[in-house]
Order: sequence, then structure tokens, then C-alpha cells
Amino acid sequence: MKARMKNVVMLFPDVLQAMLAVDKATSGIDFATRKLVHLRASQINGCGVCVDMHARELKKAGVTDERIFAVGAWRETPYFSGAERAALALAEAATRLNDRSDPVPDDIWVEATHHYDESALGALVVQIALINFWNRLNATTRQIAGQWK
Repeated sequence: MKARMKNVVMLFPDVLQAMLAVDKATSGIDFATRKLVHLRASQINGCGVCVDMHARELKKAGVTDERIFAVGAWRETPYFSGAERAALALAEAATRLNDRSDPVPDDIWVEATHHYDESALGALVVQIALINFWNRLNATTRQIAGQWK
């Protein structure tokens, strides 16, 4: 495996700093929930760098292997809270915008509002957009998992 080019954010350090600032500004939701959302969107987008990174972050934070391994099948496992399930459903919908006529159906949105106040929900939406941005940079340039360490 070989990357197509240097990681784009290394070519534009101001972009990296801006992305890190956005992450920090919207870190008001639980760390594990944020990283579960990052992992799920990255799985959908096929971003090996982010799948590797966020699974490792979850492990380091003490999240159990069962939860990490089950993210791709979260609906079919008992390992996630109602709030995490709402966040994962929202992440999937917002990542797969073109897969249905109503990209983020009301039932998914309403369920998220039952678990998150407006500020936390806004932070979650930004975090989902941010991980999708990272995924697109890494997948397009074929960045290699594990080289970020």
C-alpha cells in the first residue's frame, strides 16, 4: 500500500489547525460517544486511517472490545445506550445523505433530541460533518492506516 500523496493537512497546516479548533470547539458531548460516531462514519466511508485511529482511541479510553467490535452492527447488540444509539443513527443518516429521499428522517432527528439538548445536538452534527471531512481527505489520497501514530 502506498498513499497517493502526503496527507493534505500536512501541506496546509492552517487547515489542520482549523479542523482541530472545530473539534475542540464542539467537544461538549461525551468522548466515547464522539469516537463511536467517528468510528461508525469512518466504517461507512471506508477510511482505514480513521477506523484504526478511533478504535484505538476508544480502547485507550477504556471502552470494551465488545462495544468497539460491535459498532458496525450496533442495532443488533445490547452494548449501546439510548443516547449512543441515537447518535449512531444520526451519524449514519448524515453520512449517507444520498441513500434515501429524506436523508435525515424526522424519527432519527426526534430520537436524537430526546437525548441531547440543542447545544449538544449541534456539537454532534458538527462532529459528524468533521469526521466525514477527514474521511474524504484520507480516502481520496489513500492515506495508510497506522502511519498517523
